[in-house]
Order: sequence, then C-alpha cells, then structure tokens
Amino acid sequence: MSASIRRVAVTGGAGYVGSALVPDLLSAGYAVTVLDWFLYGRDVFGEAASDPRLRLAAVDIRDEAAVTQAFAGADAVIHLACVSNDPSFELDPALGRSINYDAFPGLLRAARANRVRRFIYASSSSVYGVKAEPDVREDASCEPLTDYSRYKLLCERLLVEADLGECEWVIARPATLCGYAPRLRLDLTVNILTIHALATGVITVYGGSQLRPNLHIADMVRAYRLLLEAPGAQIHRQIFNVGYQNRSLAELAELVRREAGRPGVQVTVRPTHDLRSYHINADRIRERLGFVPQGSLEQAVRDLSAAYRAGRLQDPLTNPRYYNIRTMQAHVAAAALAGANR
Repeated sequence: MSASIRRVAVTGGAGYVGSALVPDLLSAGYAVTVLDWFLYGRDVFGEAASDPRLRLAAVDIRDEAAVTQAFAGADAVIHLACVSNDPSFELDPALGRSINYDAFPGLLRAARANRVRRFIYASSSSVYGVKAEPDVREDASCEPLTDYSRYKLLCERLLVEADLGECEWVIARPATLCGYAPRLRLDLTVNILTIHALATGVITVYGGSQLRPNLHIADMVRAYRLLLEAPGAQIHRQIFNVGYQNRSLAELAELVRREAGRPGVQVTVRPTHDLRSYHINADRIRERLGFVPQGSLEQAVRDLSAAYRAGRLQDPLTNPRYYNIRTMQAHVAAAALAGANR
C-alpha cells in the first residue's frame, strides 16, 4: 500500500471492474468508499462486504454536493462510473451525456475541494476509432466513432486542462475486458462468445476480421493498483494504454470454441456494418511502470466456464443483471413511469 494514499474513493465501484477492484484494495489495506447507484445491487463484494473499512455511498455522481461529501477524507479517486457501452448510451443519449460528461467537471471540483492527492480516470481505448496501423500508441490521433467514446475523450481533455492544485492525475485507456467478476458482465466480446458457447453450443461472429484489444479483468485490477501506488513523477499527467492480447473476432471465436470445454461448438459468421478495428500497443505502461499482464484470454474463458458449471451464473442468457443495456432499459422505463405519475 502507498505510504501517502490510504483512503480511496471509487466511483462506479459496484460495477464489473469495481466488484473485483474494491475487494483487492481492501485486502491490500486501503479504506474504500464506493460511490454508486447500485443498479445491479450491493451484494457484489463477497466476503469483503463485511470489512469495516468499506463504506457504500448511494450517490448520483451528477450531484456535486453529494460527491464532495462522499470524497471527504479520500487520498485518491478512481473514477470508473459511466454509462458503459454504446447500446446503453444510445438508449438515452441525454442520460448518457449527463453521467459520462456533464458530471465530470463537478467530480474534478469535488476532488480539488477535498485536496485529493491522486485522480485516476478510466477512459477507453475506443477513443482511437478505426486504425489501420498494427500498433496504436498513446500519441496516435483519436477519432472516436460513437458518443460514448467521444465523451470519454472530451473528459480526458477536461482533465488535462483542469486546475486540480497539487493533485496528481493519470488517464488509463483500457482494452476490452474479459473474465469472471462478482458483478459479471456478459455483454463484452469474449464473455459473450463464451456464454453462448456454453449455453447454446453456437457462437455467432459478426464480421470477423476486426481487431480487438483484450485484457483479463484481474490484470485491469493490477493496473489500477499500480497507478495508485506508483511514484507521482512516473504517472502524473500521463496517458497509458492498458491491454494485452490483440486478436481478430474470428480468432477470439476459435479460441473460445477451443477453451470452453463443450464439445461440438459451432461458429457462425454473419455480415456487419460495425467495422471498428484497432490494435493497441501497451509498451508505455510496461516500460515506465513495469506492468506485465499475468492473465490471458484462455484463462478468462476457463474462469467463466468454471463459474458456469459451478452454477454461479443464474439464467445467463436472460438475466438483466449481466447485461448493461437490459438494466438500463429497465431504469429508463422506471424513470419514465415515475415522471408520468407525477
């Protein structure tokens, strides 16, 4: 644990990444405050839920006063909270913008008001858009194709221009994550392919040639710990790609077919208009911070398969808990109904 950073606030800490990151931080000795809507429930931290150093704050990050209060005493902030994929964002673009972009200046002001020492922003490697070059590095041009990616990039620019006083800040651009976590998502590429292989015996690939960068979720947790604990001079005002295995969708389908452990899995290929393709290079974080991924795509598939066979996934093809778009649809519908009944 960092000598100067002992208390961490994690926005969106009850999500896919947070459900793995928060227990890890607690086990390392940090006190953790989770700011979240808890749309997917509070029971996502396992045994760590009873840790007295864990505080759950049901906070809407658009409420600057509430965020400022929740950040009180925090030495560092890891900002994960967002409407976190393109379909969910497109379901209600105004809601997506309000959470993913409009709320961001208030978060920065709350961090400064509390004299937070380090601010870690979870951006996305999707800010690069479509790239023909084989290795996309951090200084490559960003040409986001969707509002989700565009607002991720705009928040990066707000952070670069912000006056945070003595607060150090760093931007992470993660690859697409995969693998098992307590608040599981089954709407991410490798996870989607795996659960369909296991539950139906059929994998559907749209296109196939598009390249995707990938990273095991356990390695993403390790990367955030590293960004939290590295000397300020090594991370301040830096951008780091965080990824590992770049594969085409066709290669991912074949890997899942091989590793899922279900005989006779079929792969079906269908056409698509979604030609997003990029291949990120993560040399910077390896060379400057010594980050070397330890997980793999194969391990992610095996972990998901083990959880499925152990009965830990309840109705994995239909349960909204595993799919952000379905949970967001329910949330938007409930908000609309509440508004109509006023």
